[in-house]
Amino acid sequence: MDSYFAPSSLATLPTLTSREREVLQLIAEGKTTKEVAVILGCSVKTAETHRSNFMRKLHLHSVSEVVLYAIRNQIVRVDQFAT
Repeated sequence: MDSYFAPSSLATLPTLTSREREVLQLIAEGKTTKEVAVILGCSVKTAETHRSNFMRKLHLHSVSEVVLYAIRNQIVRVDQFAT
């Protein structure tokens, strides 16, 4: 399994800006890029840029990898999605 899927301490995580982390969290929670832009009060293009930047930094290639990364690094919790 790739190393970026392993739980990490904050010291070993690639440096994300606070905005990139917010976008990562919202994408992992199932929000679309357009929804992220509305929530954060930015343009869709800006949200797409943040998304592209964190995915490049973390070597992630799909939304499923983003979700798995966010769960394993405690950015989101699985139980928050339960109804």
